[in-house]
Amino acid sequence: MSRHTPGTPAARPALTEMLDILSFVEELSDELESILDVMAPNPHLRMAIHLIRGHLEGKAITPTSLINSSDVPYATATRRMKEMQEAGLIEQRARTKTGKSFSVHPSEKLLGQWKLISGRVGRLAESRFGSVNRSRGAEDYYYGGSYKAAQSIPPLRARAAPLKAPGGIRVLVHADPTFMVMDNLKRQFELVIGTKITQRAFSIDRLRAEALRNASRETSLYDILAVDLPWIGEFASKGVLMPLDQAMDLDQLDPADFHTSGWKAVHWGGRAYGVPAQTTPEMLFYRRDLLDEAGLEPPKTTDQLLDAAKVLHNPARGRYGFAWNAARGTALGHTVLMALADFGQPVLDLPVIAGGFDTATLANRNFRPVIDTDAGLRVAEFLLELLRYSPPNILSMSWYERVRAYAAGNIAMAYGYTLLAPYFEQDDTSPANGQTGYLPHPAGPNARNIAPVGGFVLGIPANLAPDRIPAAVEALTTFTSPAAQKLYVQNGSRTNARYSVCADPEVRSISTIFEAMDEMSWRDELQFWPRPPVPEISDITQILGEEFHDMLRGITTPREALRAAQARADALMMPPNTP
Repeated sequence: MSRHTPGTPAARPALTEMLDILSFVEELSDELESILDVMAPNPHLRMAIHLIRGHLEGKAITPTSLINSSDVPYATATRRMKEMQEAGLIEQRARTKTGKSFSVHPSEKLLGQWKLISGRVGRLAESRFGSVNRSRGAEDYYYGGSYKAAQSIPPLRARAAPLKAPGGIRVLVHADPTFMVMDNLKRQFELVIGTKITQRAFSIDRLRAEALRNASRETSLYDILAVDLPWIGEFASKGVLMPLDQAMDLDQLDPADFHTSGWKAVHWGGRAYGVPAQTTPEMLFYRRDLLDEAGLEPPKTTDQLLDAAKVLHNPARGRYGFAWNAARGTALGHTVLMALADFGQPVLDLPVIAGGFDTATLANRNFRPVIDTDAGLRVAEFLLELLRYSPPNILSMSWYERVRAYAAGNIAMAYGYTLLAPYFEQDDTSPANGQTGYLPHPAGPNARNIAPVGGFVLGIPANLAPDRIPAAVEALTTFTSPAAQKLYVQNGSRTNARYSVCADPEVRSISTIFEAMDEMSWRDELQFWPRPPVPEISDITQILGEEFHDMLRGITTPREALRAAQARADALMMPPNTP
């Protein structure tokens, strides 16, 4: 498991509050030690704070950095660290195959103890100081207010020298809300990097076609390409993208700050081919008010989802139980991939690992499609049942239509990427505004809840002219920085690729979707294996979207659809010279 999950979300303080309290305790210790000469630093406390902050912010901690955080001599700190390990408060994980290099992490025990401390410190500060400050007129007093402000990511700063890119930086992007926010902020980014930015936006299928066409040119027309996560394997194999380590030092990106699933997803054959620009899991959007009115709990299983959709389905009043991607082709194909994952199976025979399936070796061997299976049949039956509680135009409904209908109040629940949440979160007239809850996908029997990760990365074309690469690297680093990501959120985006941005108090105050996303990351529910980025994934998605569409229209049976999809996918991925 890549991240600890201490307790349940309901049982522990929000992550922002825990970070606030860490800062409060740390700065209080600083003040006491600076005022009272006889008071020595507490290495146990300082190392615990450093460990937990690194864990909450998704940053790797080395033994050296832990020792340095203690404010005591090296030998003393080493002994204190060993004492914490013996007490079961610190765990270590190998960072290399040899095991000679390792990172240190707070144990479940330490996280559980800090959860209790966080609650106690909050209550003590509230009871001791809240009333005093209110008597002085500070009605908005919050014991951690000054520390909360200190954690905010600072704004983007202009470069000391403008980028040297004749004609400016040229970017090919997807026409979605986040990239449109970037376009609206173009002048601000031009000021920051010191040169013109030209952005071309296409629909998803046209974007892929243009990126492939650009790769066939002698020299790229673009400095930066937006790439859908499932295309990474194809674009790496076909030489569309340049391996990032060929152009830059990856450490300058602070890889540990990216959501683990998003950073892993940009790799092919062990090399990174892009930088996460928008990590957007697909979640279950549900109307809290409608479920409360019907006496229903938010659904966590596929059976509960179907039961709730049935109860909330009321066509006579213009309201339907559920909306999802069911349009023929790519849209429905994505639904099938994610529904397979909901029933515990990827579309390829990936190796099973703790918490999911291994995608690290996708570039190293041929994988076989697995569609005509028991899980595949359960998916087919589930979608046929879901069809009964969907709007009449569901078989032509895709990415934006499903969420627009949800925002209009015609849909009680829907699958939707976080990037589409502005359709109702920023519309005061939407019945879903302020009434939407967010959950990972409900799970089938014996499967776990996950939120399939989607989104786009920014990469450098492999055929970019060498003299433009340094400017492209600098622009790429700026566009994906914490300050830029925070700016996107402040201007309407509901995607986030970095832990630090998710922890920023100003970001979390904008939408509950970021806290929900953070909770899912804590529970290791953000996963990208449902759409493994092999070169054939776009064609497999299309096949599933065609065969299952015929099934939903009643042209074929579930068994026939599964057999046909399996045969077509097998032919697509059959190794050369196979009889």
